[in-house]
This record gives sequence, structure tokens and C-alpha cells, in this order.
Amino acid sequence: MENQYFTSDELNVKNRAFLWGDAVKVSFFVRDGKLIMDEECYFFLMASMRKMRMNIPLTYTLEFFQLLFQKEIIDGKGIKNGIINFQVFRNQDALTLAKSSISYFYEVDEMDDVLAVHQRSLDLDLIKEINVNNNLLSNIRVHCPENIYGGIYAQENDLDDVILLNPNKRIARTTSGNLLFMEGDVIKVPKQTEGAYISPLMENFVTFLHKNKLADIQEHEIIAFESQKAEEILMISDEKGIFSVGKIRNKTFETSRFKELVESWKESFNS
Repeated sequence: MENQYFTSDELNVKNRAFLWGDAVKVSFFVRDGKLIMDEECYFFLMASMRKMRMNIPLTYTLEFFQLLFQKEIIDGKGIKNGIINFQVFRNQDALTLAKSSISYFYEVDEMDDVLAVHQRSLDLDLIKEINVNNNLLSNIRVHCPENIYGGIYAQENDLDDVILLNPNKRIARTTSGNLLFMEGDVIKVPKQTEGAYISPLMENFVTFLHKNKLADIQEHEIIAFESQKAEEILMISDEKGIFSVGKIRNKTFETSRFKELVESWKESFNS
């Protein structure tokens, strides 16, 4: 199905998202005709807007988004399962940018189950000629030329995605999501201070594993070589979904244990 898109007003190319990348993006998730993790996604949106010094409208309550997506997406378009990629951008209609109004644009990527691991495993590689920062704005989804460069590099080298390092040559994330590395009963996750994305989807997953004592979750500073030591690797992207990593360079990885853990997590939403 072709993606459905929606806007708060008529789009004009003379906007700061188009001209300057002055926008933030957060994903919301629809599963079985209901919003899931909506509070986590909403608070992440508010935090992202505050970090970008955006003027948050008083109308932007959790209920506003619940009603908006229910009316436009679930009831209006009959979409029962999908990812809503919601982007807020700043207008230039006040004396200062901090007081300018904001508009939104969002599109819906419909899929069978937002919590399911995609059938095809990913083929990744490290990219070393560029890196991503690890500052306050590195953890939110804002305009990032490194993602564009990395995406083109992946296409030109027959890869699905690339692993991006931070200035300290440690693993930050991929162009579209975060990586989880399994070694025995330990799941290592790059720290947010390393340049990893804040991800409501991943945080919900690792919280479930921790509460149910299904794995030992550890935040780490992970050097590039450690990707080759993992037994299994999972990529979680708020924008695209959940993927097993099948190969990095000449190393292939198993996928069964992460798939079992994701399946248990999925079932927790049905109870």
C-alpha cells in the first residue's frame, strides 16, 4: 500500500523543514486498531521539541494526538497496523524563532504487525569515513546528513544499512535505528551518550526483558570489533520496525533467540 500522508495546513516549500531541516520526528505505533506506547511516544515528542527550542502549542496534549490518529488513521483510513512517522517543523512567522508557530506533517507506513521481526535479515557493514556526534541533539530524530550519506553508501555497496561510529570510534547506531548485541544471557546496548537514538520502541522491549528476567540488559561503550563477537544482533528502528541482523562483513549471526524474546514481548500486549 502506498503511504498515506497528512498535514496540519497546506504545505509550502518555503518552510524551515524544507529549507533548513528545522524539524523533529517521532514515531507512533498502531497495532490491532489501537495506539500502543502512546504515552512514551508523546513524551518523547515533547522532549524532542523542547531540545530544539520549539514553541509547543497548549493544544498538544496526549489526548490531542490520541484523537487525531484515531480519527484520521484508524477510523478515517481503516489502518489497523502501522507506524506513524510524525514530523513537527517550525514556521517563520514571529520576530524570534523560539516564538514562531509550528506545523506538522505525518505519514503512515502500514504493515502486518509493528512488533514483529521482519522476515528478511539485514546485511550490514561499518562505515568509517564519517561519524555521528554524541551530544544533546544526537539522540533525537532531527536532520542528519550522516544518515543520508550512510544510506547512499549502503545502497551503492549492496547493504541494507550501515553501522555508524561516534568520534571515539565506538558504535553509536545505524542510519535508522539502534543495535542490541546478544552474548550468552547478556544483551548489550550502546549508551545514549555514545550517540544512540532515544527509542520508545526499544525501551519498551528492554524494560519487558528486564522485568521478566529474560535477559541481563547492559548499557555499554562498544568498540567496533565487538560487533563480531556477538552471537545475535537485533536492530530496532522506531521509523521502520524490528529486524534481525544476519551478516556483518564475513560474519553471519543466528536469529532464533532474539525472535523468541520478541515473540514473548508481543504476547504481553495481548494480555
